[in-house]
Amino acid sequence: MKLDVLAFGAHPDDIELTCAGTIIKFGAMGYKTGVIALTCGELGTRGTPEIRAREFDAAGKTLGLAVHKMLDIPDSDISVTMENKLKVIREIRAHRPRIVLAPYWVVRHPDHGHASDLIREAAFFAGLKKIDTGQEAFRPYKVIYYAERFEFQPSFIVDISEHHEKKLAAIQAYQSQFHNPQKHKYGEEETNISRPEFLEAIITRDKQYGSYIGVKFGEPFLVREPMRLDDVVAFFGPGYLTGIQ
Repeated sequence: MKLDVLAFGAHPDDIELTCAGTIIKFGAMGYKTGVIALTCGELGTRGTPEIRAREFDAAGKTLGLAVHKMLDIPDSDISVTMENKLKVIREIRAHRPRIVLAPYWVVRHPDHGHASDLIREAAFFAGLKKIDTGQEAFRPYKVIYYAERFEFQPSFIVDISEHHEKKLAAIQAYQSQFHNPQKHKYGEEETNISRPEFLEAIITRDKQYGSYIGVKFGEPFLVREPMRLDDVVAFFGPGYLTGIQ
């Protein structure tokens, strides 16, 4: 299925935590969207691969995706090999997205940094005809990076205010991973992301970026290359900063 936007994450729940509001907004605007996790998150402290797969499916329904799947790259062993590049290339060629979303390359978790490099390289090499996967070569128009733990100076911020509740619902589909005071069946072992403060930090960050553009909630994105802008006057017209001076 041809997509407008295809978001890659290292693990199940990465997209929900970072850019789910934007994915939901794209869907509401009529664009076809997809999410692919490179791994099944099988080495996570809480839950099991089976539980996480069910949670992944539940979150995908909230996101309203046209494509939603996991690849079989080993958790904690995402490496930029030709074998792994071909796995991502096949997905890009199968779905022909205009835009690919990838994690920002400066990260705490090594898997996420490797995923950023892997996705960037695969997006480029997907356009080379002599790399044979039995599919037509295709290169996305742009790779855009979403923020995780470390901040960057955004190239742009998307207003997700109308879709923030759905973003939180998608995150909370991962009951084994995130704080849920009504659920105790996943054991008492606490992780950084199972603390209630973790979700509060996500909400605070979305408010922070929203405040930069004069809205309630926002999500930041980064592009490596300069962006073309043909009509500067129209772009900086009414509503550009929603009253922020």
